[in-house]
Amino acid sequence: MNGIFIIEGLATVSLGVLCVVALPDSPSLSSRWLTDDEARYLTLRQVTRAVKTDPDGPKRKVDWAVLWSVVSDWKVYFLLFANWSQSVPNYALKFAMPTIMRGMGYESANAQLLTIPPYACGALSSYGFSVLADKFEWRMPFIVAPQVSVVIGYAILCAKAGNIEDNIGVCYFAVCVACFGLCQCMEHLELFGPKKRAISIAYLICAGNIGGLIGSYIYIDSEAPSYPTGYGCSLAFAATGIVAAVSLEGLLMRSNKINAQMTEEEVRAKFSDEKLHQMGDRSPLYKYHL
Repeated sequence: MNGIFIIEGLATVSLGVLCVVALPDSPSLSSRWLTDDEARYLTLRQVTRAVKTDPDGPKRKVDWAVLWSVVSDWKVYFLLFANWSQSVPNYALKFAMPTIMRGMGYESANAQLLTIPPYACGALSSYGFSVLADKFEWRMPFIVAPQVSVVIGYAILCAKAGNIEDNIGVCYFAVCVACFGLCQCMEHLELFGPKKRAISIAYLICAGNIGGLIGSYIYIDSEAPSYPTGYGCSLAFAATGIVAAVSLEGLLMRSNKINAQMTEEEVRAKFSDEKLHQMGDRSPLYKYHL
């Protein structure tokens, strides 16, 4: 059985090594699907954007001011709670799902097979909601909607899992409903400048993975099959994610509304270009894409 994990690990490492040679890191190396004019255009666009967002040029040293601006940015923590609302239930269910299936009376092999449909639901919803969010250019509804399904799924499990052998169909349906909403993402945030954007993404990923630590301990063997701690914590984190996403949306809309009260001429009369650049996403000219 341990060989499965070795095979999975080797596949991941092999793909990582392959990326070094197969994944181009500049338009000039993408000649197979870009024409010379397209590659030149993308290269010039990269240079123009770099000068516009980072006129001082790249620096090899760590920019502690940018790091602090990320750590002290309140928006990042709303996203962190939204991240935990996904990672905690997701990791927890991943570790416990075979055990839950065995609690329904299935043997080990069948229990493993029955974990496939819930994850398939999650994969389909992740793709579908991503397409819809991109089409409508609005992320919040397509984060909240699947989170609601997570809350519903765990609410059913909290109520019915105590007598799971008599409620196999209902509980399995609830697991699928929960997985339907557990593969979404709200980590992307419109922050000014490549440095702050890169650091914020890394910070959110690192801090968000703490959810795996929490999720690995909330399903307690002695509480089987009802798992009140596991289902209850997962439900609570999912509900917190809904509150975080809706609150962040409202606060960003309010920020855009306040910034819109001043015209660009008024802003530039009050602040120099250098000051506006230093303010970054706190600049009155900055508009968040919701």
